[in-house]
Amino acid sequence: MKRYLFLLIVLGGLIATTAWAETAPSPPKVDSGDTTWLLISSALVMLMTPGLALFYGGMVRQKNVLGTIMQSFIALGVITIQWVLYGYSLAFGPDIGGIIGSLGWIGLRGVGLDPHPEYSPTVPHQAFMIFQMMFAVITPALITGAFAERFKFKTYLVFLVLWATFVYDPLAHWVWGVGGWIRNLGALDFAGGLVVHISSGMAALVATLVVGKRKGYMEEPMPPHNLTMTLLGAALLWFGWFGFNGGSAIASGSLATSAFVVTHISTAAAALSWMIAEWKYRGNPTVLGVASGAVAGLVAITPASGFVGPLSAILIGLVAGILCYVAINLKTKLRYDDSLDVVGVHGVGGTWGALATGLFASKAINSAGNDGLFFGNPSLLGIQALTVLVAWIYSFVVTLILLKILDWTMGLRVSEEHEVNGLDLSQHGESGYSF
Repeated sequence: MKRYLFLLIVLGGLIATTAWAETAPSPPKVDSGDTTWLLISSALVMLMTPGLALFYGGMVRQKNVLGTIMQSFIALGVITIQWVLYGYSLAFGPDIGGIIGSLGWIGLRGVGLDPHPEYSPTVPHQAFMIFQMMFAVITPALITGAFAERFKFKTYLVFLVLWATFVYDPLAHWVWGVGGWIRNLGALDFAGGLVVHISSGMAALVATLVVGKRKGYMEEPMPPHNLTMTLLGAALLWFGWFGFNGGSAIASGSLATSAFVVTHISTAAAALSWMIAEWKYRGNPTVLGVASGAVAGLVAITPASGFVGPLSAILIGLVAGILCYVAINLKTKLRYDDSLDVVGVHGVGGTWGALATGLFASKAINSAGNDGLFFGNPSLLGIQALTVLVAWIYSFVVTLILLKILDWTMGLRVSEEHEVNGLDLSQHGESGYSF
């Protein structure tokens, strides 16, 4: 009798264990295809920063080529460490009132190799973290085009850390972080129209006003010294942007494909429309114009890339090329020295892209998004316009405060002698070219 009782207990335990195993939730699984795509996308976005260095480096005068390249390249070092220590936690960590992430993930504590249910349901959390790191790297590097050829390198290093901490990280949390108030509002920013381009464009505008004009601006010619380098940089940006936008799907399926396709289409359209506008206005289609137009198209499609179709992408690109061309020509009339047209391309292009998302977004492309004005939902355009205004004001005001503090404590500009001699020699003790 005891033997049968023992067998019944064992059998009951096995049945209970089997039933629990069948009903217990399965742990999240890593999808190898999605992970591969996100890691490749991270590498593509990383390559954009050296691409930006070449794009900017070719546009300055020969005596400043290394100084300009260095400002972009060193961001890979500085922002990487900032992101690991606390930047990622501020941007994506556990939410505090919709405003900022807590320091719960400081030093990547708790950011492991298992998927995160909200940010990376099919890829390791660290894969998502390093993909977002590359966005954080390139964004402050974009600003450097506004104060090229006259900014102290030592001050710039401090500015990098402060701007990433007080502008980029909070904006990233508002827009993309779980609990972020702009995300909760329903605004759409697939790959960084607000977080990357409007923030850097408005910061660039402040920098041009606070730092001041280059010595001899509008009095002596300051042509690009190497447009071959600039075109190569633009090509690398175009190439890397497929990871920038396509990777923002965080998976390798149809949404990544759609974002990839419309990114290319918008870029091509903007390059053509800028070229045509310049040809008509100046009488010649220039290499610099086509390269700048391509970047304008990339910027404009960024917030919309996961929400619009091919025909909408053509319209977004065509308008971006003309709009940004007009914007960069206004700077001479307004007499501010945005050396490499950051305001006109990233500020204006990012603004148009964010608003265009409110016009052309379609749930047929991405069911997790929303319909825009032209698909029967005018309220989305209002939300997009509000968040654009918020991003403008926030980046402008905080950047102004940071630059004023740095100017009072460290000084922003190199001396007149160093500016005349060039940043390559005065800041780095070397020359870009030896003949």
